[in-house]
Amino acid sequence: MSVSVPRVRRWLLGILAAVLAVALITAGLAVWTVRRSFPQVSGELELPALSAPVTVYRDEYGITHLYADTPEDLFTAQGYVHAQDRFWSMDFNRHVTAGRLAELFGADQVPTDAYLRTMGWRRVAEAEYDLLAEETRRYLDAYAEGVNAYLEGKSATEVSLEYAVLAATNSEYEIEPWSAVDSLAWLKAMAWDLAGNMHDEIARASLLARGLPREQVEELYPAYPEEQHAPILAGGRVRDGKFVLDSDEAEQRDEDAADIPATAAVRALAGLQEPLEAIPRTFGSASSDLGSNSWVVSGEHTASGLPLLANDPHLGAVMPSIWYQMGLHCTTVDESCPFDVTGFTFPGLTGVVIGANDTIAWGFTNLGPDVIDLYLEKLDGDSAIVDGAPEPLETRTETIRVAGGDDVEITVRSSRHGPLLSDPELGAQLRTFAAKAPVTPEGEPAETAQDGDYAVAISWTALTPGRTADAIFLLNRARTFDEFREAARTFEVPAQNLIYADTSGNIGYQAPGKIPVRGKGDGRWPAPGWDSDYDWKEYLPFEELPTVVNPDSGFIVTANQAVVDSGYPHLLTTDWDYGYRSQRVVTLLEAAIADGGLTVEDMVDIQLDNENSGARALVPYLVEVDVEGAAAQAQELLAGWDFQQDADSAAAAFYNATYRHLLPLVFDELGANPKIEASQAWLLLTSLVESPESEWWRGEEVSSRDEALRVAMERAAAELTELLGEDVAAWRWGDLHTLTVRNASFGESGIAAVEWLFNRGPVATGGGSSVVNATGWDPAQGYEVTTVPSMRMVVDLADVDNSQWINLTGNSGHAFHPHYADQLELWAAGTMLPMRMTRSAVEEAAEHTLVLRP
Repeated sequence: MSVSVPRVRRWLLGILAAVLAVALITAGLAVWTVRRSFPQVSGELELPALSAPVTVYRDEYGITHLYADTPEDLFTAQGYVHAQDRFWSMDFNRHVTAGRLAELFGADQVPTDAYLRTMGWRRVAEAEYDLLAEETRRYLDAYAEGVNAYLEGKSATEVSLEYAVLAATNSEYEIEPWSAVDSLAWLKAMAWDLAGNMHDEIARASLLARGLPREQVEELYPAYPEEQHAPILAGGRVRDGKFVLDSDEAEQRDEDAADIPATAAVRALAGLQEPLEAIPRTFGSASSDLGSNSWVVSGEHTASGLPLLANDPHLGAVMPSIWYQMGLHCTTVDESCPFDVTGFTFPGLTGVVIGANDTIAWGFTNLGPDVIDLYLEKLDGDSAIVDGAPEPLETRTETIRVAGGDDVEITVRSSRHGPLLSDPELGAQLRTFAAKAPVTPEGEPAETAQDGDYAVAISWTALTPGRTADAIFLLNRARTFDEFREAARTFEVPAQNLIYADTSGNIGYQAPGKIPVRGKGDGRWPAPGWDSDYDWKEYLPFEELPTVVNPDSGFIVTANQAVVDSGYPHLLTTDWDYGYRSQRVVTLLEAAIADGGLTVEDMVDIQLDNENSGARALVPYLVEVDVEGAAAQAQELLAGWDFQQDADSAAAAFYNATYRHLLPLVFDELGANPKIEASQAWLLLTSLVESPESEWWRGEEVSSRDEALRVAMERAAAELTELLGEDVAAWRWGDLHTLTVRNASFGESGIAAVEWLFNRGPVATGGGSSVVNATGWDPAQGYEVTTVPSMRMVVDLADVDNSQWINLTGNSGHAFHPHYADQLELWAAGTMLPMRMTRSAVEEAAEHTLVLRP
């Protein structure tokens, strides 16, 4: 997410930023403007909150390892070091989660703040603090003390360069102290970015609003192809209140077909798409390519005889990366100080999110259950009608402070289902549809629009206070699968696929999270709030959620595919990724296992696989179509293509350009630039190319399958000729598919000088959407990379210092610091760095040593 700079100040900011940029290049003022915020990394510093010294090692890439005698000292030092390297992004993110962007950037951000205040992420985080275990609160408070110790006595421009740019339009801004609640609120941002199928729910409503019949909309969302793309745990059942794996056939669950509110009500809900997409996302822009890969292989299939675990979360391409590589180590690991963990952390949050300790390793991918429902509410004054009777709305007032302007007050109202996202204060886009809907006062369909007052409410599991923060510390110190499962029990939102391996040779999987049980409906369509039968009744019991330890296959693959098959008795969601990535990983693992024991290098090779599996169904038809000129020359590239989308592949460039131009020809009912998930489009096209009589081939511009394929190839060839030249053989996918990592706050300001300061790239990349090397892109916008494997990690349980990892950009958040982007080119090339975990390896690799003293 990148905020917009208020237009009224853009001219001034542009002039000042340009002067600053020139100064950086020519005037010798770099030390004053940039280096003054670089952290001290060697020697000694005083940190009064500590009880004993803490040692901080940094290697040649600025990767940090902390050694302390107590957990409190360890997390105090973590807060201090995070603030040293990343405080601007921490501060920016806490303004996002609190709905306080207008305090930074002015009046343009008031609508965004209003949405965030309405959902109340910060309020939920405040309520969560008191629910947490006492030691969790201690650790969070210790972290905050460390952050504040770093900030003490520093001006804003001594903390980060971004504050110097901000001062051009907001010179009055002062940094506030950090608090434990600031850390907890980060979990709400993570949950929002990874929340279930809400965009699919709104998309379906939008298509109905455009006039597509429900049957045609349903065709666009086919059932998961579980026969072709294996779920994570096929054969999952529930017996005697526990999840079991059973290969026997079981009765299909009874799914209620969702009743859809009448046409104008659906049209009203469809109007939510644009304003909700404007809500900031700390993991990058909203995209169907947000997901992840992870897999774990038991020792029976590895060269060492102990497990290997791989993980690469697919998130937005932001600068700096959301991840920070760090080791948190107790000097003596015992019951009083049990932490010896290395992995990827979130600046602003205590502990390690993904990584390994001295006994186990774990990874995450997004499970993607349906944990958000939108309800259409029938209002009567300050009440919502439920089962024919009024039910008072809850109300509160929020004050939004505005840099350079007057405060703005909004009234937030909530029904039993959650906050109302459509109240007038939130903007004209939502006001326009709340006044009329073709339903009677009882909520029944009517032929014409009836006068009335309607609103849209959001039910979301993350708006109920929970204990996910406890899970982080339980994970960090778990040393058995049972302890790992207990940690997962409190990991409520966002629900993730958790994979596991340990030094005893065990591998496992656990699905955690709050997953609602609905009275009626399946969550795929907006629900009528006036009928309590559609309310959430409870959450799925943890013991009935999918889990396995040491499966017969000897490996577990999770890549956002279906977790279970259709025999599982509970509804998790129907909106899975359609499993091309996961099945490709399974195929590669099986081949590697057949060739002999897997190594760390084999796991990395799989992470970097560039095969476009969806192209296998389409290419045989493309090569048979009659085309001429450049399209005919390019067509020859496809005949011998191995379906690998390497950066230097000419065939990949032509195929993806063809695919980009084919989508609007086939799915013109969805608009000029159809938004459709890659794996979804692949599955649909696989079926459609075998059905030339399908109505989907007949549109405004083409009337048959072969005509659509021909026109798409001709347009692709013309576009690539213009972009890449007339020599077809010289076309390169990486020349189209480039990555520019943009600063989350100023990276799309529209001011070239500011963007130059903070953005990095472009770099050529291979891969693509729904490819294992998941460099996602949006065909409606172009070929530029939008989502990425935000990090890559492979853990070797036989020799932890043989593990490898890479971050997208670098550990530092300071522009022009040596570690701001020193991993970017390595990441693009598929290079990995040593992931050192033992103290001897850490000390040997240390380039800098800093001692923090009480």
